[in-house]
Amino acid sequence: MSRTSKAFSKGKAFIPFITAGDPDLAITEQLIPAMAEAGADLIEIGIPFSDPVAEGIVIQEADMRALSAGTTTDKIFESVRRIRQKTDVPLAFMTYLNPVFVYGSERFVKNMAECSIDALIVPDMPFEEKGELLPLCRKYGIDLISLIAPTSKERIRTIASEAEGFVYCVSSMGVTGVRKEINTNLEEMVTLVKETKNIPCAIGFGISTPEQAREMSQVADGVIVGSAIVKLAARYGTGCVEPICSYVKEMKEAITDIT
Repeated sequence: MSRTSKAFSKGKAFIPFITAGDPDLAITEQLIPAMAEAGADLIEIGIPFSDPVAEGIVIQEADMRALSAGTTTDKIFESVRRIRQKTDVPLAFMTYLNPVFVYGSERFVKNMAECSIDALIVPDMPFEEKGELLPLCRKYGIDLISLIAPTSKERIRTIASEAEGFVYCVSSMGVTGVRKEINTNLEEMVTLVKETKNIPCAIGFGISTPEQAREMSQVADGVIVGSAIVKLAARYGTGCVEPICSYVKEMKEAITDIT
């Protein structure tokens, strides 16, 4: 079992997302170990990019703040090396194909392995094109996370059969962002995955409240929350560590007694 999968071994997993370098990398280095202490089971780290096609305005603005603060991919790798001296919480990078290719695919994945990143999520990479990165991820022991969306339908079984780490279930169409209601038939999506392969499923896109987290965790093995956390980073700036960790604790508690 990979460390990514182990994040789901102690009950329902809470997976927060932050943008590396928002508001700056010094805060990112404080935030990740603190979120692990507050109950995060796996942490997604977004690599800021000037054209994040899957993201709503909240994360787009976080990317711009991080880039304006001088965040680069190399600096993020340096930060993660320091973070790894403080915590062994499973970590996943979330990025797009373009930054990986520009950096150099093998160099990127090799550096991930060297600073103990466990998984890679690439939302703009179609399943049919994962051959671009999968051999490298396997070579360096990184889980390449598969995403399924409401439109995946008959492809869900195909995607699930080759998935590793966990399956990222996109709760709704469109870009990331806080939503009042999540109406997708997620139970059907998760059932199709589980019938195909015994692998954890985590639901993301739109979850922001403890009530939503609790509801989603009754369907899946974990919940992913991004925009609601990034909003706290935007609101509190360099003072965001405490409010974000309070939020993580509240969300983790909301799903802890779900069986």
